[in-house]
Amino acid sequence: MRRMATNPFARPWIWLFVLPLAMDYKAATTNDSHAAQIALIVPVLLAGAALLLIGPRVRDRSALRTCVSVSLVLAVPASVLTQWLQENSLGQYVRVLLPFVLFQLGFTAACRPWQEARLEQFEKALFWANVVSLAFTCLYGLVVAGSLAEVRYRIVSVTFLALQAVLLHEFVVAKRYTALTLSLFMATVVIELLSVTRSLLIGTALLLALASWMSAAGTPRRAHAGLRALVAAGVLAGMGLIAAATFPDAAQHWVQRIDFAKAGTKTGEDPTTITRLAEMRDQYDQVVSSPVSLLFGEGYGHDYGYSPAYLPDLAGQMSKKDFYAERDWAAGHNFWVYQFFAGGILLGLAFPLALLYALARCAITYRRWRAHVPDAPQLPVLGRAILLTAALPAASIGGNPLGPRFAGLVFGVGLGLMVAMHAQLTRRARHETRSTAEIESHRSNARHIRALAP
Repeated sequence: MRRMATNPFARPWIWLFVLPLAMDYKAATTNDSHAAQIALIVPVLLAGAALLLIGPRVRDRSALRTCVSVSLVLAVPASVLTQWLQENSLGQYVRVLLPFVLFQLGFTAACRPWQEARLEQFEKALFWANVVSLAFTCLYGLVVAGSLAEVRYRIVSVTFLALQAVLLHEFVVAKRYTALTLSLFMATVVIELLSVTRSLLIGTALLLALASWMSAAGTPRRAHAGLRALVAAGVLAGMGLIAAATFPDAAQHWVQRIDFAKAGTKTGEDPTTITRLAEMRDQYDQVVSSPVSLLFGEGYGHDYGYSPAYLPDLAGQMSKKDFYAERDWAAGHNFWVYQFFAGGILLGLAFPLALLYALARCAITYRRWRAHVPDAPQLPVLGRAILLTAALPAASIGGNPLGPRFAGLVFGVGLGLMVAMHAQLTRRARHETRSTAEIESHRSNARHIRALAP
């Protein structure tokens, strides 16, 4: 611990670990783009290794930390077993696995008993890296894209909801409003409007509900938490109306998209939903096709397409030739199904289940401590980490948040901070319980001595 406090390179290592991939972008097919992406990943891996070496040692046991660590070992290193069984392309396997490797590296580096100064640096680096990613992705998308139909696919950063989650913590839980945070939140609302993505709005609503629940630490505070949630929702709606008035073309695109979703296909669902269901059905059919794949999965980087069962539902929207020509090997659009597809029952299910368990347990712990010990130094860090990590399942509504490399790193660090703060609060509770028991024991002994005295 003392070694970490005097290490002069800890701060630059943290920033070098988190910041470079904020300027990551979707790879092109040219050699230059791949070289640029390699140049971005090398310093991140080096900085992560350095943080593992200089970080404080974990001396106290934590059941939650062990649970998450074991699930990540099954999901990432143990995937070599599936790769060997399925004989997938090595290049595809490495490309798909890399975000998960960054996730595990981020979790391992952050899940340490760091001092408060280092925790502050981690949080500051995460915040500004998400801001840089938001700005870089939006500007890059506006430059390379043309019409609104093309722009909307390129302007949403891969950690969009993670940044919104931290901002919602400031507004709803911490009740802090600054010009910077309000401006950033307004920018996210504008990007949501331009992207015409319904899943983003649903994710924002879910994060707002979680932040409101976390802020209501006791019965007397529920009314205030509900009022703050209504105010936040009103501010969000007001920002949306201002953005709609500023960008009338985007607002019209929203109306058209809603009307198209209502009309949909002959099944009543829009083509985007149909293709997502067809993709998940094909992954499910492949993984249950044999006992080996059911137990160990098809592996990261395995090819998948659309299930023929959904071809009639896309009549008039996609030709039969295009339907069967759709093949992919990247991380699927659904995080939960793809983990089962890649790792099967033994290697794929532990990670998503452990993630949900960790979120639920840490959120409950946060509410208890906020109700009884609201001034605990680890509590604000835990609250922000919970909302940041909760952005992962929220983002999975519209895609796989662990497909991009930067998202894998950010969510890994967020999960590591959340589990680490939970472990520290648990350790503090045990210490205070032990101290209270010792005091009561001493008092009891003193009473017995006084009783025996002549």
